[in-house]
Parts: sequence; C-alpha cells; structure tokens
Amino acid sequence: MNRTSLIEQIRLKKSFLCIGLDTDLDKIPPHLLDLEDPIFEFNKQIIDATHDLCIAYKPNIAFYERYGARGWTALEKTCKHIPKNIFTIADAKRADIGNTSTEYAKAFFEQMDFDSITLHPYMGEDSVGPFLQFKGKWAIVLALTSNKGSYDFQMHRLENGMPLYEQVLRTCMTWGTHENTMFVIGATHEEMFTEIRRICPDHFLLVPGVGAQGGDLEKVCKFGLNKDIGLIINSTRQIIYASKGVDFAEKAREEALKVQKQMEQYF
Repeated sequence: MNRTSLIEQIRLKKSFLCIGLDTDLDKIPPHLLDLEDPIFEFNKQIIDATHDLCIAYKPNIAFYERYGARGWTALEKTCKHIPKNIFTIADAKRADIGNTSTEYAKAFFEQMDFDSITLHPYMGEDSVGPFLQFKGKWAIVLALTSNKGSYDFQMHRLENGMPLYEQVLRTCMTWGTHENTMFVIGATHEEMFTEIRRICPDHFLLVPGVGAQGGDLEKVCKFGLNKDIGLIINSTRQIIYASKGVDFAEKAREEALKVQKQMEQYF
C-alpha cells in the first residue's frame, strides 16, 4: 500500500487505529480451543468485527512462531482474510546484513504479502536497505520504544549531546523517504513527540503503548499529529482481550469504537 492509499483510508474512516493481533492460546476464549485452528478463528472474528474501525492490523510474529508450522499457517490465513484496503504490519523486528535481509523481505512482502515490517537498525544501512527495494512496501524502524528498557540505550547521549534515538531517526531518514519508511515511537514518551516531529515532520509514526501500557492518546495526538495525521496508533490487549466469552468479538468492536470516536475529533 502506498502513502496516498494509506492517507485515503485514514480520512475515509476518520481513524488511525491499528489493532495488534498478538493471539495467545492462553488468553483467547476457551470455547475456541476445540476448533481445528483456534488462532485463525479468533483473528477472523476480531477482523470481521473491527475492520471498518481501523486502518491497520499488526500481528506480532512471535505469537505465531511459538506454535511452529500451525502458527505460520494461521498467520498466512489471517493475512489473506484481512481486507486489501487495510494496511498490514508484520511486527517481526527483523534485519540482518546482505542477502539475509533480502530473504526476510521476500518472506514477509512476497510470500505473505504484508505491506510493512518492523526492523531494528542496529546493524546499519545494509541491513535495512534491502527492505526498501520493494515497491509499495514499508520499513518501520525502531527508534524510541515504549518499554522500560528503552532507557538502557535509546536515551543514551552521544558525544555530540544527541540522544541515540535521535541519531537513529536522522540517519535512517537518509536511507529511505517518507514514502517507504516509518518509525516506531512509543506512546509512553509523549513528551518527546514535539522534538521528533521537528526532526521528521512528514514521516508516519507507528505508536505502540496506548491503553494497557499507559500511553495517552490525547497527548500523543497533541504533539505528534501532522497535516496527513501521520500517526498509526496501535492498541492490542484492551481491544482483542476485552472479553473471554462468546461475545469476545462484539466486545472487541465496542473497545475499538471507543478509540475510533476519540480519533474522529481530529478530522
């Protein structure tokens, strides 16, 4: 999906909500566990109930890899079930040098047809560059994450006084463009968004951490919105695990609708 199509979906739905599909068999409704493919059935019902309220879905690949071949099968079926006008994010946090990155890109962009993939930039340009060679696909680079450990390295100041996350932003912006590169910025760092927007005013930011992790949607929007909205706000647990009963999809829709209604005021 290109930038124009993504912005069109955002404006059409008055939403910039991404729903994380971190599907855990230990947390899904028990009545699904006897089915042949409970992971896919859970995802299918969540998607069917919420696809008109969100503009993206983000499966975290670890929740599928842990189940081996059946997990990958469920992931592929999930990808095929997501409507084509919805942006898809492989939350895989991959990246390696040379042809290894190319193979990762082929797996997620060609085999499973994701629109984007999350990447770590630690190994430099030759680990991210191969992902930028695929037309209509996006590299979403980790810059400032929402977890407590983000302070271990990302906030560390370099000799020039610049925090490491800022160096990541500035350097990665030279590798791609705002047409094929996004950045992960955690919602728990809302005070940083003004400076981040000064550095990269036009790039989309994938923002995890709203909801269960304590991020504040209103504050993120206040400091992080740009002329094209420019934010993809991810919410996972508060939506997909709103209920463990037979009404889980209905309750997920209710929670997604609450977030979408909050977002509607920015249009």
